[in-house]
Amino acid sequence: MKKIIKIIIIIVLIGAFALVLKFFIDKNSKSAIEFKTETPFTTTIVKKTVATGTVIPEDEVEIKPQISGIIEQIFVEEGKYVKEGDLIAKIKVVPNEQSLNSANGRVITAQLKLDNTTKEYKRSKQLFEKGVIAVQEFNTSELQYNQAKQDLENAQKDYQIIKLGSANGSSSANTNIRATIAGTILEIPVKQGDQVIESNNFNAGTTIAFIADLKKMIFEGKVDEAEVGKLKENTPLEVTIGAIDTQKFNANLTFIAPKGVDEQGAVLFKIKASIELDNNVNIRAGYSANAALILEKKENILAVKESLIQYDRNTEKPFVEIEKAPQQFEKKDVTLGISDGINVEVKEGVSKDDKIKVWNQITGSEADFDKKKR
Repeated sequence: MKKIIKIIIIIVLIGAFALVLKFFIDKNSKSAIEFKTETPFTTTIVKKTVATGTVIPEDEVEIKPQISGIIEQIFVEEGKYVKEGDLIAKIKVVPNEQSLNSANGRVITAQLKLDNTTKEYKRSKQLFEKGVIAVQEFNTSELQYNQAKQDLENAQKDYQIIKLGSANGSSSANTNIRATIAGTILEIPVKQGDQVIESNNFNAGTTIAFIADLKKMIFEGKVDEAEVGKLKENTPLEVTIGAIDTQKFNANLTFIAPKGVDEQGAVLFKIKASIELDNNVNIRAGYSANAALILEKKENILAVKESLIQYDRNTEKPFVEIEKAPQQFEKKDVTLGISDGINVEVKEGVSKDDKIKVWNQITGSEADFDKKKR
């Protein structure tokens, strides 16, 4: 009886051992991960950067008055197209009382002087005709008479300018504000009844209207100092306007600021580019826009996808794994060049026929392990 029990126990142990052995064999017999491979290819890589900015007119003119006064009437509206010489507004002159009195006093003084010199001139003329005085004395008297007439005329003109805004009695020359260029009225910052100041050496004057040609637009934006050194004038740009997202516009870089501006810890440089516009496109001043600038471009170069590149943890140098036999890979250092974020140029390390391991493929238990690490 004891012998039978021992046999049964031995059989059970053998069976358990067989099951455990089978479990490990099945577990280890699962197929290993098969890594995919990709080959290098010849392509063109363009490295770009994006500058944000606005679309503004190339030339914007401020219309200012030639005389101070009050806006009597405005003849145009914002958005209206005007030609050179078109009437924009009319100013009503409000003379300064002190200046007016002073000018009137100069007129009276000049008149008194003229009356006196007129008498002297007539007396000298009679004496000269009788041969009593010399020619030189008569010429002096005549000169004083002519100067007195001119002084009175100047004083009268000054009085008219202060009172009416013009020397000839008609104020249209200075009080009628006209467009100096052809273009679109962008803004009229004044309204009827506002007081305006003339433009002179000591004051910029009041702006009555802004005029610009909306067919000549430029892109104005800013780029980072790390990229501005790679830009050159006449560099082509591709401008995308936020309000017209269905169309892109070609542009040409015309200006790079020689001095940067510190904005929130970053040094930015202003750039300008002329935009090529179609006649059918209506662009308004101040549209926000983005410009894609080509920093570097290489054609017909050997490249790989940037996702295939690995970096050594110690040296931080780039490398790839090249297949030498089925699912057997060898590490190979590479020298990289230009990159656009998707593809990268490979200068040294691989050939066009090499099969490069897609190293970031994770499946099964490795995926679960990767999730735990995260």
